[in-house]
Amino acid sequence: MNTPSRTPIHDFNAVETWVFDLDNTLYPHDTNLWQQIDDRIRAFVTEFLGISKEDAFRLQKDYYKRYGTTMRGLMAEHNLKPDDYLEFVHKIDHSPLLPNPKLGHAIERLPGRKLILTNGTRAHAEAVMKRLEIDHHFEDVFDIAAADLDPKPQPQVYDRFLKKHGVEPRRAAMFEDLARNLTVPHALGMTTVLVVPPATREVVREGWELEGREAAHVDYVTDDLTGFLRTCR
Repeated sequence: MNTPSRTPIHDFNAVETWVFDLDNTLYPHDTNLWQQIDDRIRAFVTEFLGISKEDAFRLQKDYYKRYGTTMRGLMAEHNLKPDDYLEFVHKIDHSPLLPNPKLGHAIERLPGRKLILTNGTRAHAEAVMKRLEIDHHFEDVFDIAAADLDPKPQPQVYDRFLKKHGVEPRRAAMFEDLARNLTVPHALGMTTVLVVPPATREVVREGWELEGREAAHVDYVTDDLTGFLRTCR
């Protein structure tokens, strides 16, 4: 499925910077690599607050939805120091990810710069890209530390990213798996692409995470990132 949610204002002819989210965007949703992180977040919340796993699950999902990340909610409401949290939750098994030469070739063909913008850590992003064997295609990773621990979709994150890398938003495209994280990029003038799971595959996601395909701030929707990138040039 490579379809616009409406008649797009933008196309890709003017794009010179290609910006990609990491988790559930550069690898398929059904890999469920994020589920490992999700489970470790729950374990951290359980231990950190001394609550049951059930209560930790509810709190985790509430903070994730309201603050952008569970970490930010813990920082705001429980004075969490983030370093131990970030190290713990990203200590996962990356072996389910396999090299993806077709994706690498599609990214390589795109003219211009390629950057990662993620709410995760640089170490996690680098591990993912190395497993996929696409790390050499990207100029840099803008992670949660570079964002001063503020997560997408907060507007200041995108401002810091654009400023640091000298990106002209009207000459950039943003690829994301969460529609809400495309609201600010679209308002700034970026061409926006929502990457969704194929309908035939089972994924572990909250209902709200799968919403937004018809949102006005989503220019394109695809369930095949590699195939979609091939059509961009």
